[in-house]
Amino acid sequence: MELVQCIYCSASTEENLSDQALEDILEQSRRNNARADITGILLFDSGAFFQVLEGDSSAIDALYLKIKKDTRHDKVTRLIFEPIDERAFGEWSMGYPKITKEDLKEIPGMNDFFAHGNSFMELEAGRAKTMLSAFKKGNWRV
Repeated sequence: MELVQCIYCSASTEENLSDQALEDILEQSRRNNARADITGILLFDSGAFFQVLEGDSSAIDALYLKIKKDTRHDKVTRLIFEPIDERAFGEWSMGYPKITKEDLKEIPGMNDFFAHGNSFMELEAGRAKTMLSAFKKGNWRV
């Protein structure tokens, strides 16, 4: 088994994704991820998803392909896919920290990015790792 981490972003195809629809996605994801031994976090803001997935390489590949085919996602962009020694979010089958853009601006190296009104869709790998590092250190864990 090769443990990997995949970080991707995508745009929601639903113009105004309701809180209930998001809760439904989270509930289903948590069930499915627990069965496949996948962990991670999901962020959602201004119509864009940012997700970190961790698990066996084949399980993550399969899930990523499923997400790419999911009609609720558009412009699915994989930012990072790499082997890891240990999980950063092993306690979460799918964590959903409630954070705001103001919270994100507090991450060193991210304040200028979000201050200009950028969304997750405009992230590149370096900034994705900066955000990941802030979460691994415990910021906004629920």
